[in-house]
Amino acid sequence: MKEQTKLAPVGEAGAEQPGARELLLETASQIMREGDQVDISLSELSLRSGLNSALVKYYFGNKAGMLGELLDRDMVAIIKSVEALLAKDDMSPEAKLRQHIARCVDTYFAFPYLNRLLMRLVRDSDPSEAKRIADKYLAPLNQAYDRLISAGVKSGVFRPIDPQLFYFTVTGAADRFFSARLVLRHCFDQDTLTEELRDRYREHTVDFIMAGILAR
Repeated sequence: MKEQTKLAPVGEAGAEQPGARELLLETASQIMREGDQVDISLSELSLRSGLNSALVKYYFGNKAGMLGELLDRDMVAIIKSVEALLAKDDMSPEAKLRQHIARCVDTYFAFPYLNRLLMRLVRDSDPSEAKRIADKYLAPLNQAYDRLISAGVKSGVFRPIDPQLFYFTVTGAADRFFSARLVLRHCFDQDTLTEELRDRYREHTVDFIMAGILAR
């Protein structure tokens, strides 16, 4: 068994062990992925990471602060990918939207707790923090969908679609499947979200959603 490095007491010299902050976040992510949940106990976090649970307060203020940092870490992939797509001039609106939906599926496969964590933090945070989360993640996605859909409608590729409702369609499709392991287990006798299953669901979801937005 790998020997755990002993940490100096929080607040004393040496408390900032290199990589400790990132290890806490990654361990929290692993616990939520494996348990199909959006909460963790600090005792399990300490046991799994080999770090003093007091470091959560040291680095993040409290557990809620750590979960907020985890959301920031994991949501950035979706925001950056859609911003990069909007900046491309050599792709059609249809190609951009197909690629974005595919990346959403991949992201929720990697972080199946992501949307549930987002909703929990918006619900449980004070109004200023809830607004920060909405402004940082929800508003940019809605604006991006508005631009992508408008461009497709203008070029005759898409029919008019409400970008707000489209957000719920894409997020719901990507989130629901990868956060429903109990359904897979009890209804389909399958308990593992494999890469092969992800690939099948990605193709299915992209084709299914695009069929609803393409102009007839």
